[in-house]
Amino acid sequence: MNIIKKEGFNFAFNPIGCESCEGNCCIGESGNIWIKKEEMKKLSKFLNISLEELKTNFLEKRGYRYSIKEIKLSENNYACNFFDLDKKQCSIYDARPIQCKTFPFWEYFKTRKNEVKEECPAIIDI
Repeated sequence: MNIIKKEGFNFAFNPIGCESCEGNCCIGESGNIWIKKEEMKKLSKFLNISLEELKTNFLEKRGYRYSIKEIKLSENNYACNFFDLDKKQCSIYDARPIQCKTFPFWEYFKTRKNEVKEECPAIIDI
């Protein structure tokens, strides 16, 4: 696999690091896992369920947006509803939202390299 770099970030991502991780990007503090309308359609098709069933069973409306529901594992520890805890991998990888696809290259981490390095074993210095 190739090391991934993105302009404006002072770190790179080595996908091979995912092999030693147990889903740190999918487990942790509660947060928002935003999903857009087109992504919802793709995910409902991937899961072979209706859009309404997806919204009812797997999403929460937060304001005018939708977020994927989380499962509470323990105090201050949650997992994405689609994270397979046994296999330690995403169960909807091919239909995951853009927020998941772009991790760790989020605007938030541009100035927080140490924070993302603690969370993700695939982060390397450049």
